[in-house]
Amino acid sequence: MEAVLLEIYDGYYDRVKKFITRLVKDEWIAEDLIQETFIRVQKNFESVRNPAKVSSWIFRIAYNLCQDHFKAIRANKPEKNRLSESLPGPFTVLPVQKELEQFQMGTCVQEQINLLPEPQRAVMILYDLMGFSHAEIAEILDISIENAKVRLHRARKGLKAILKEKCRFQLDERNVLVCEPLEKE
Repeated sequence: MEAVLLEIYDGYYDRVKKFITRLVKDEWIAEDLIQETFIRVQKNFESVRNPAKVSSWIFRIAYNLCQDHFKAIRANKPEKNRLSESLPGPFTVLPVQKELEQFQMGTCVQEQINLLPEPQRAVMILYDLMGFSHAEIAEILDISIENAKVRLHRARKGLKAILKEKCRFQLDERNVLVCEPLEKE
């Protein structure tokens, strides 16, 4: 069983890290949540009934830990401005080896994705960035498949509105489409 757990850790660590980091937007907190995710996977692995659903089970654990983290923040900051909790954190969006224009576009868009409400942001990350199906997302978030589709639709619609309001898209000197945040007045 130890070999299976090591295989699971090796196979899922990077994806779980990416998911949690994008949700909580803080690398230090993410590291703690990632560690706790795999501790729970190890402790509860025997309870997995369907080995084909290990992936959704792991991401469900990760998502629930993130939700617990958000609840703790809200409990400790009762009436602070909730908008400040959803502002983008300092982390890179795409691996360094990607082309520069993808990085520039991705960073700008990721900053705007961070402004979406957490339930919409989670679905968008799981679907568009992590590649999960609607059914897998529904299982991870404990919602219906239809609800997963609706949240994804609302997230995309919301992101489109945010990008329209806060970003400028233009062709640069290389004839590459770039996204730049609008200057605050």
